[in-house]
Amino acid sequence: MSESSAEAAADVAAAAVASAGAAGTWRRAGVAGAAIGVVAAGAAAGVALERLTVGRGMRRKARLALDSTGPYGSLRGTPGKAIADDGTELYYEVDDVETDNSLSPRRRRLFGRKAPAPVTVVFSHGYCLSQDSWHFQRAALRGVVRMVHWDQRSHGRSGRGVDQVEHRTPVTIDQLGQDLKAVIDAAVPEGPIVLVGHSMGGMTMMAFADQYPELVRDRVVAVALVGTSSGRLGEVNFGLPVAGVNAVRRVLPGVLKALGQQAALVERGRRATADLFAGIIKRYSFASRDVDPAVERFAERMIEGTPIDVVAEFYPAFTEHDKTEALAHFTGMPVLVLAGVKDLVTPSEHSEAIADLLPDAELVLVPDAGHLVMLEHPEVVIDRLADLLMRAGAVPAGATVGGYGSTSSSAQPG
Repeated sequence: MSESSAEAAADVAAAAVASAGAAGTWRRAGVAGAAIGVVAAGAAAGVALERLTVGRGMRRKARLALDSTGPYGSLRGTPGKAIADDGTELYYEVDDVETDNSLSPRRRRLFGRKAPAPVTVVFSHGYCLSQDSWHFQRAALRGVVRMVHWDQRSHGRSGRGVDQVEHRTPVTIDQLGQDLKAVIDAAVPEGPIVLVGHSMGGMTMMAFADQYPELVRDRVVAVALVGTSSGRLGEVNFGLPVAGVNAVRRVLPGVLKALGQQAALVERGRRATADLFAGIIKRYSFASRDVDPAVERFAERMIEGTPIDVVAEFYPAFTEHDKTEALAHFTGMPVLVLAGVKDLVTPSEHSEAIADLLPDAELVLVPDAGHLVMLEHPEVVIDRLADLLMRAGAVPAGATVGGYGSTSSSAQPG
């Protein structure tokens, strides 16, 4: 056995010992041990295989290389801040339209020679992510249409939720809808709007429509709902067997709350078990086998960057989320509903249910795609967003987008 192989084998053994110790800790939490063990065991199997073939030092060097050279999440716009109703600072960036068509061959390639209508596309990101999760879509549409990318409260560059920190007020999806209104007031005070949201971002848009139907009627000209749900998230099984998912539903909120109260200790534990968390993140983010490792690492960094107390604060809001009736406010306008067929977090059946209630919507189901479909198969999402902008009258008909940032050889339109 070579030195590197011996190190890898020892690493696997150490991981097994650590896992056994962790299992003992979770076992003291009762049935939570079985539930969390089911999730961790599947992810750990993949991590162990990687450990047998890639030494610990190599993995560390690879992470550093990916972090230092990966371009993902590097795009920046004109910064701004909106103030939520509780005083939380919400960070956003604006990418303006290029003013000289003659200097933009890419604009002509995407949308022809006619300048787009003055529409602003507002992107809302998902749970434990940031505005940077739209990297590929932002890169493709940059300079072509006016865009606003913002970080939800307690995520990315936005401030910690004031109500949550000072008053221990639970986060609600309704609060996120009010936050979106604050961002629109600050960054898009006038003109037509296209709303684009992934996962929690789509739920935010539904809450926004529920609370501000007149604004939606008067100014929103199109909507894209990516990998999201209008409700019944408490029934999602996360790809677990029945016994495991029932246990998770019973104990996970309490476990997360307890972990959130020991944030500093838990964060140290997350760093110490980075490989295990990487396996879990990969399982619940992507479905295809050939995703660019730099993209996987990019997603990992975003999720790892969300403090455990924020994770704990937001989680209960999803089981209470029910905005099915709010979808009616999106009728009569172009709507895109897109999801990965193998999404374990917000299963594609939830997108199909949304499309059933919006019969004029375009439903796109992307095979071999998981929850982070906009990173896994960005070219499909870009193409359908461009088509949505055309249907909304924001750009000339007949234009297409293709080839911007494919991260997989198996990406196909749904």
